Amino acid sequence: MSRTILVTGASDGIGAVAARRLAERGHRVLVTGRDRARTEAVAAAVGGTGFVADLSRLDDVRALAADVLAATDGRLDVLVSNAGGILGLRRLTVDGNEATMQVNHLAPFLLTHLLADALRAGAGIVVQTASEAHRWGRIPIRATGADLTLRRGYSPGRAYGTAKLANVLFVRGVAAHLDDLHAVALHPGVVATSFGTGSTSPLRLVYRGLARRLLTSDEHAGETLAMLAAGTPGAEWAPMTTWTSGGYYDQRRVGRASRATHDPALVDAVWRASAAATGLPIHDLEANRAKNP
Repeated sequence: MSRTILVTGASDGIGAVAARRLAERGHRVLVTGRDRARTEAVAAAVGGTGFVADLSRLDDVRALAADVLAATDGRLDVLVSNAGGILGLRRLTVDGNEATMQVNHLAPFLLTHLLADALRAGAGIVVQTASEAHRWGRIPIRATGADLTLRRGYSPGRAYGTAKLANVLFVRGVAAHLDDLHAVALHPGVVATSFGTGSTSPLRLVYRGLARRLLTSDEHAGETLAMLAAGTPGAEWAPMTTWTSGGYYDQRRVGRASRATHDPALVDAVWRASAAATGLPIHDLEANRAKNP
């Protein structure tokens, strides 16, 4: 059955590959990216609609959600949150959030909530591109709640790992906080794309030169992302067919996420902190929590 699927971060790399694969299977694909020319080129190639948005601006995320709702008449089957990256020196966005955390986690967190009713009207699926780098992440819980600011011990790599940890915690939290939605996290492999190009992190060197020959191809990783988007939540992992909601997958295998991702208190604390950082009302989250104890 054909689905309507939104893929973020689809102007190049694995997002563009996933968009093409999904379109080849007969799905209606909508794509987003920061670069207008590349985003529109991918949209034209898949016969879909392109949206330009900068995830470092939450107003862009809100406008994107409104445009998607208008284009889909309020019904969306799958949201593939693939946009993200390793950034440079610590900086705050116009919204006052640490930039790596906002682009990789807070923006898709907000977008999911804004599209939640549309997703409920469809297949109700959220696919989140995560990373094994989540193991480097640390999110302390202070008296005021989970700290997503990275004020102490900042480095581009640590910031990225912490944002990816938040991604996996978000997927764990969907079942507890959002009725009738299913979410899954994917580590697509270390992919030989332009990822990390704009970063000052030493990790960018992995994506250059001879090291690229050892990396996963964007075609392979994009196909895996498309498999999850076209798959169905089920009790067990059946490659290319079913996956477990709340699960973490390492390429085409069941992955083993870090111990921190299995801590319900951390899942809840990060959810609350993310809601506060994106301007979502806590009482709405409490209402969902009451229905999903």
